[in-house]
Amino acid sequence: MLQLHRMKNHGSVNGGGRPSTDEDQVNEDEDISSLAISTLQAREEEIARKKMEVKERVELQLGRAEEATRRLAQIWEDLEELADPLRKEVATVRKKIDVVIRELKPLGQSCHKKEKEFKEAMEAFNEKSKEKALLMATLMELLSESEKSRMKKLEELSKNAESVH
Repeated sequence: MLQLHRMKNHGSVNGGGRPSTDEDQVNEDEDISSLAISTLQAREEEIARKKMEVKERVELQLGRAEEATRRLAQIWEDLEELADPLRKEVATVRKKIDVVIRELKPLGQSCHKKEKEFKEAMEAFNEKSKEKALLMATLMELLSESEKSRMKKLEELSKNAESVH
């Protein structure tokens, strides 16, 4: 830009020291315009080149970041597996345990009911056994008395039969 300014100010006298004409002025203005355009184009090309360099660096960094992200994701998965390598097997066994617990509940209730029934039946059995024992004792006593009574009667009849002879 400074060069362009110098050329403009320089334009009133031509290189040979003679005064400039309109044609010289037009040529000079075209030269200045041409120089300005080429300078602008050079700057645009420089900006585009730097933009591409920055873009390439950013893309490279993005690639590195993506690779780092993949590696971190793999490390995370490895850590998860490390925390519980038998996670699937454990989950399967836990599900089976839950099923068995659900099956045990009604069985436990049934068992409790049957134990209660058994206990009641056992108490009834024991009461009847005691009653039977008492009745057997009473029967034995009655049979014993009956036998004594019959023996006594037999002795009396025997004595009476002897006295009749």
